[in-house]
Amino acid sequence: MSATFHQMWAELLPIGRGSASGGYRRFAWTAADADCRAWFQAQAQARGLTYEVDHNGNQWAWLGDPTAGDAVVTGSHLDSVPDGGAFDGPLGVVSAFAALDELRLRGAMLNRPLAVVNFGDEEGARFGLACVGSRLTAGQLAPEQARKLRDDDEVTLAQAMERAGYDPDAIGPDPERLSRIGAFVELHIEQGRYLAETPSPVGVASAIWPHGRWRFDFRGEANHAGTTRIEDRRDPMLTYANTVLAARAQARAARALATFGKVSVEPNGVNAIPSLVRGWLDSRAADEETLAAVVAGIERAALEWGERDGIDVAVTRESFTPLVEFAHGLRDEVAGLLAERRPYQVPVLPTGAGHDAGILSAAIPTTMLFVRNPTGISHSPAESALEDDCLAGVAALADVLEGLACG
Repeated sequence: MSATFHQMWAELLPIGRGSASGGYRRFAWTAADADCRAWFQAQAQARGLTYEVDHNGNQWAWLGDPTAGDAVVTGSHLDSVPDGGAFDGPLGVVSAFAALDELRLRGAMLNRPLAVVNFGDEEGARFGLACVGSRLTAGQLAPEQARKLRDDDEVTLAQAMERAGYDPDAIGPDPERLSRIGAFVELHIEQGRYLAETPSPVGVASAIWPHGRWRFDFRGEANHAGTTRIEDRRDPMLTYANTVLAARAQARAARALATFGKVSVEPNGVNAIPSLVRGWLDSRAADEETLAAVVAGIERAALEWGERDGIDVAVTRESFTPLVEFAHGLRDEVAGLLAERRPYQVPVLPTGAGHDAGILSAAIPTTMLFVRNPTGISHSPAESALEDDCLAGVAALADVLEGLACG
């Protein structure tokens, strides 16, 4: 198990890695994404698995008959956020192949088909919408809306898919495929420090906080930075800055999360007052009522500051994922399987991060395993996991797959 894990990790590690930041830029339908896809296909073929790509660009590697039904599927994604870490997504895919290798070493006899999957464009780093591959598959994203998504260079998703050799006209819901899946188990590095403060290298997910993305447009008046009096300015940057501060205050008061992590400025000149500042808000909370209240408070603050500053403010919700309660039956079964074979307690914990497992949970039973993250840092080159914890994750996933697919 250790040898195959190390080999796969070493092969995948250089793909899309920036020499300056040390982080990854594996964006959907780019050269780095193509290299990751080629790596996945090679892993499938090296193991004699049935390899296929669905019409939404998701990759599948099957052990057993893909059409038999009631399949057990595991995997995650290989794309990244800008300058992201090595583990978010890839750990789940590498661990899936390594767990399959472990099952073969054990001589496990499958009673259900088993598959490894790489869902496309999970992070949404290029086109601004997360989990595009799984959303399309589950019917939670209209194909016509997906095709119109644009990156910062005004390239549409449809154009990017075509350039990468895929057919954008074929994308859309895939209910027949989902009907053949009985359970999906996604292993992921924990994006927090809950496990770091316990003796447990592995945990089970209970739920995903509701979360969404909102675009705030602040429109003012471009003018000369050196000749325009302070009292004559309609500077949208000021309104944006005060909205960022308001977001922090709203989130703190509600024990929620609110982050403006992306901003664009026009005309973006050092000596020019902006005409437009556009900021993207990511907000999350333990329940939907709290999330709605936080976002409403931020929007209200933006409008109030805009009125004071002479700035037009518009807010657009770009995506929303409601509270996800993972299937209790599957979650409890997985926790039980792990408890039987672990010398440590296996915690059940919620997460504020979105995942493909959360998207698919509306259509099929899903659950997640988390691997301990010693710093809690994620979406950063500093993201890390100890080797022993990664291998503990592989062993745990193998035990779960064996219990589900061989029981």
